[in-house]
Amino acid sequence: MMPTTRFALFSLLALAPLGAAAAQDHAGHAMDHGGMPPLQPIAPGAIHTAADVHFMQGMIAHHGQAIHMSRLADTRSADPRLIRFAQKIDYSQATEIALMEGWLADRDQVVPDSTAYRTITMPGMLTADELRGLGEVTGTAFDREFLVLMIRHHEGALSMVADLFATPRAGQDVDVSVFANEVHAVQTAEIDVMRQMLANLQGESR
Repeated sequence: MMPTTRFALFSLLALAPLGAAAAQDHAGHAMDHGGMPPLQPIAPGAIHTAADVHFMQGMIAHHGQAIHMSRLADTRSADPRLIRFAQKIDYSQATEIALMEGWLADRDQVVPDSTAYRTITMPGMLTADELRGLGEVTGTAFDREFLVLMIRHHEGALSMVADLFATPRAGQDVDVSVFANEVHAVQTAEIDVMRQMLANLQGESR
């Protein structure tokens, strides 16, 4: 019996693959993966691949760090709009972590927890020093640093999606395809919002 899908909440419009755009992005991004859990056996004939499993495991770590960064805004940001934006990231990515955990568990793969960002390295993620530094600033300085680093973080997620779809046979599992395209759509839109917020912040500081 096929595992029960847990991704019905994502729009089926996201099923269209990124195709040539993904392959183009992939060419410009080296895979920056480290500390990944061991791959468990995949049954012959399964639609999902090792790349799909690693994508989900790595994205859990990636999302976990974004949530940690976002929660810093509650006590450090000077901008109510940025705080609301960070809370949106927190809520949406926590929900997505639960979906990824379910997908991995259904396929008998190792399920990292949300603190896996401390041991798993993925594109765009902050170093321990960068994360510590973000937690040491407040007010406008925090807002500026948060936006710069979260933009980079989101761009890393986009490169992960590009790498996935540029890998032969990967991204054919419907749940992985829908989720990866959703990540691309949502985080692309959020990057645009953050760039505008950063431009406004820089304009106010002149």
